[in-house]
Amino acid sequence: MVKSFKTFLKHTAKDYHNQSVNPPVVRASTIIFKSMQDIRKMQNKAKKDPTGGHFDYGRQGTSTTHILSKILTKMEESYHVFTTPTGFGSVFLAIFSVVRPGDEIICADPVYHPTRLLTQDFLKEFNIKTIFYNPHNLKTLQRNITNKTKLIFVENPGSNSFEFQDLSKIISIAKKNKILTAIDNTWATPYFFKPIKFGFDMSIVSATKYYSGHSDVMGGSLAVNKKVFSKVKTAERITGLRLGPDDAYLITRGLRTLDVRLDRHQENAKKIAGFLSKYKNIKLLYPYKKDSFNFRMWKKYYSGASGLMGLKIKSKNINSVRKFVNSLKLFGYGYSWGGFESLALHQEFRETGNRNFMKLPKDEHLVRLHIGLEDPKDLIEDLKKSLKLIK
Repeated sequence: MVKSFKTFLKHTAKDYHNQSVNPPVVRASTIIFKSMQDIRKMQNKAKKDPTGGHFDYGRQGTSTTHILSKILTKMEESYHVFTTPTGFGSVFLAIFSVVRPGDEIICADPVYHPTRLLTQDFLKEFNIKTIFYNPHNLKTLQRNITNKTKLIFVENPGSNSFEFQDLSKIISIAKKNKILTAIDNTWATPYFFKPIKFGFDMSIVSATKYYSGHSDVMGGSLAVNKKVFSKVKTAERITGLRLGPDDAYLITRGLRTLDVRLDRHQENAKKIAGFLSKYKNIKLLYPYKKDSFNFRMWKKYYSGASGLMGLKIKSKNINSVRKFVNSLKLFGYGYSWGGFESLALHQEFRETGNRNFMKLPKDEHLVRLHIGLEDPKDLIEDLKKSLKLIK
């Protein structure tokens, strides 16, 4: 981009035709034309430029969804970005596009639990095998590659346990063996890391999270390079996985302040991390401790950190950990994250998935925090009072 990322978000996609700062919501099932000749012209344009927003039916999208796709394509520095009704829809579209019966997937052990259920259980019924690797021992990835391996699926950092991986080694292994790669980049977004530019074939972001930023939209994005574009385009057309115009409008509006919000999330999270690091019974799952492997891997690839972190709390009394979470006044209790508000969850083991490489002792408990945009002094005071309940 010629303009900086921050300036681009503020000035892109202005609608001078309708004289509106944000493009309007265009809803349509039938795309109407003046003549059959005009329909054929549009269809020919679509064949020549399948990324160009040439529609003859509403399932293909409208100008509203196309504008969002163009914005995200520039943000990702990718060949194209597909938008889906949910973040997990983008996970499914990425995998469904490139694997077939008889193929194998090698997947990071700490992926999002629904991603694990899709790969480990659901795809097994279609004769697609998934093998999980240890994010901190890439030999477990290397030694499981066969001539059937079609995809390496990464989530970085790991869901709930926040392991950061050596991404350049993963890309090197994949390219050497001519295997496609996909990464769930929801934690960082392309504001802090651009996977396609780095060498991944596909990059997934749950637009439900930071893109929207207001906890009132569901959506997903799948950025691709030219190599896999036609496969994903075909799969998208067959499955009908496409974002609606109303959600596309809200996500576009949310993107205007993505940089401002993420900068503040990061600033607040660092202050919270500094406070929590003083507690001996808490291991912070966030790139904060400079002598750790996770910090080095984060620093090597990312320009910043978002507001999502984990706490590994040591306590023989699980009820006291639950009391700690339940007594928080400024943290809401609920799934998802990435909105303006702070959230807390006590993570039951079933919510992390049946992992092969993460063993949690009985006296250790996972709590996930999303640090919002509130005054960090207030959040610290809230945490300080509640932490006293842990026995």
